[in-house]
Amino acid sequence: MVPVRGAVSFAYKQASEQTRFDTVFQMCGQAWAPFCALIDVIVEVFMKRVLSRMLVASGLLLGASAFSTTSFAADGAAGPAKPDAAKGGQLFDQGDASRGIIACASCHGAAGNSTIPVNPNLAAQPHEYLVKQLTNFQVKQGAKLPLRNGPGGNPTPMTAMAQNLTPADMQNIALYLAQQPLKEPATAGHEKLVELGQKIWRGGLPERNVPACAACHSANGAGIPGQYPRLSGQFPMYIEEQLKLFRSGDRANDVMHAVADRMSDADIKAVADYAAGLR
Repeated sequence: MVPVRGAVSFAYKQASEQTRFDTVFQMCGQAWAPFCALIDVIVEVFMKRVLSRMLVASGLLLGASAFSTTSFAADGAAGPAKPDAAKGGQLFDQGDASRGIIACASCHGAAGNSTIPVNPNLAAQPHEYLVKQLTNFQVKQGAKLPLRNGPGGNPTPMTAMAQNLTPADMQNIALYLAQQPLKEPATAGHEKLVELGQKIWRGGLPERNVPACAACHSANGAGIPGQYPRLSGQFPMYIEEQLKLFRSGDRANDVMHAVADRMSDADIKAVADYAAGLR
């Protein structure tokens, strides 16, 4: 494995952007083409960030060195409180009028099982993913917009809903939802889209350097806890909308933008419908 990795790394240094994927495709072989596409997307995003990350890392090392005494003194300090699913469930079901927090269940259904296709199912989603999304809906101090926006770059209704949540609130709600079963999963609705949707999900679109969705979201759409969300049983309308937001850049995610930017509306509709029907 080590020599192959080194060879691919060297090839990326030498190859132009136009020939990069072809180089990796030849090295990996046709059977691995979907994963090669994923590697290419990740490397593309990585190369754009690597210089700035190196500068940041250098600054952090200097800072760690300067404050090493403080770090040792803090070793015995208590860590953050563990998330409380019971408190999360109460806030999800009832909200908190004193803080202007509306009950999440009013839009996302009992225990995160939504009955409204524009509002996603939240039950059984990974805890870490839900925390990240709630955080991204908030407008941070000094910022004009949140990281996650709707069509046209405008804040979604979720920004107003999430703005008053504390970090502990978000952790508690997310843990509660992660523990709930998805009782009423959505289904695929267009049989004619199955062939294209299955092709993209399982094998991607190598000719356009679109990786297989299954490479990150798993073969059955269950996702990978802590990294990638569950898409199986999610409303196809919602998945389709999010892919288009990734494509436009209104929903910030470098990797997903690079993937969705290479997909047509027909591709997006087909794979969104297929993902909803996975189990």
